Order: sequence, then structure tokens, then C-alpha cells
Amino acid sequence: MLLAVDIGNTRIKVAVFEGSTLLEQFYFNSSDLQNELHFILNKYKKATELVVASVGNIPKEAFIEFESLINIHFISSDFPFPFTNTYSTPNTLGIDRMVLASGAVLKYPNQNRLVIDAGTCITYDFIDDNDNYLGGAISPGIRLRFESLHNYTAKLPLQTLELIKDQDSELQKIPLIGNSTFEAINSGVINGVINEIEGFISQYEVEYPKFIIILTGGDAEFLAKRLKNTIFANSNFLLESLNQTFQHKIKND
Repeated sequence: MLLAVDIGNTRIKVAVFEGSTLLEQFYFNSSDLQNELHFILNKYKKATELVVASVGNIPKEAFIEFESLINIHFISSDFPFPFTNTYSTPNTLGIDRMVLASGAVLKYPNQNRLVIDAGTCITYDFIDDNDNYLGGAISPGIRLRFESLHNYTAKLPLQTLELIKDQDSELQKIPLIGNSTFEAINSGVINGVINEIEGFISQYEVEYPKFIIILTGGDAEFLAKRLKNTIFANSNFLLESLNQTFQHKIKND
């Protein structure tokens, strides 16, 4: 049994795996790490491996107290990933992006793949059918765009995705022409993100006529219903990829 720990910019996500089966997930803030991990380890006493992928600010020392309870593994840039990293600055490539690329290679072999992670940031990562990681793009996510409009202007109100979901059906189209300040912000941010993603996909199609698209991250479900392109939407893809990447290492040791 394995615990996959994803330390992101906003929160920590933990998934419990038995082989390739996801048994349970947990979400919490970084300040709750110790208490939550003790709870999870007490609930799943058969867990033997804990695998961590982090882009957050939690140091490795935060896990010291768990070393007597479980084997701890930290994913780093020198991990044996199942792809060739052609990034010109490989040591600056985020661990989350490397894990997503690894999961794409392992789950969808011998194909061109575009992984779009819609979270705090929206990242685009392309891996070709020869398992070469080519790179991609990084842009602000939905929450960052809403907060930027509010924080860097004098009078624009703070909108959130939660408010949109509460006010309307998730399937309701965001108006192109906003008839109020809130609607105008919604149109600019949500329609802007949708147009950005579809624009990136269209540009990739010029060079790579055939590839699969994997959409993941906290906003994946919301966006998937509004995108025109055929995609594989899986909000748990990073956690599943973390498990797969570790299992791949064990098999090839």
C-alpha cells in the first residue's frame, strides 16, 4: 500500500493506493500536514511507502517524524523518469510537470501527448511519441486571474469560481458580453482561459496533427465541460501519475 503526497501551491493532496487502485483521497492545508498524516497512517496501517512530489515550501524535515512509520521517497529531477528530458534548463522544470509527463508516457505509450494542468497555474507539457519531453507553457490559473484583477486595481471586486458555481449551473455558458462588472470579469477570465487552451491546442495541431490531450488539476472538471476539443479529463491524474512513476521505478530497479 502506498501514499502519494502532492504538495502544491495552494494545498496538499494525499491519495492511498493499493496497487493501481485509488482507495481514498485527502485534502488539507500545509499547516495540518503532521496531524493529517498521522491520521492517515493510523487509518491505513498497512501502508509501507510514502512518495512525495512537491512544488510548495514545505521542507523535507517536516517528514522526519514519520521515518520510523513508513518508507519515505521524494521525487526529484534525477528520479528515473520514463522519458528523455530535452528541456534546456532541466533542473528548473517543476516536479509536478515531470510527474505528469511520466504518467502520460506510462498510461498512453507510443503517442504524442499534451498534458494541461489547470490549477493555481495552467501548465502545458508536450511529450512526443518517442518519449521526448519537449517543454510547454505556464500561465496564470483562474484563481490567480481573479485575484490579480482585484489586487492590482482600485475598484474591481473579487470574483471566485465558487461564486460562479453557486450562482449558475456549471454547464451554463459564460456570457461573451458581460452586462455587469461581475459578468465582465467572468467573461474575461473564464472565456479567456477557454480561448487560451483551445488556441494552444490549435497551434499544437499545426505541428502535430495527431496527439491526445489530458486535462487535469483542480479546475479540470469545470473547464472540460466547456472545451470543444476531445480530451481525457482526470482531476486525479497527478496523484495517479505519482503512483505509476514510483511503481515504474520499482519494476526497473
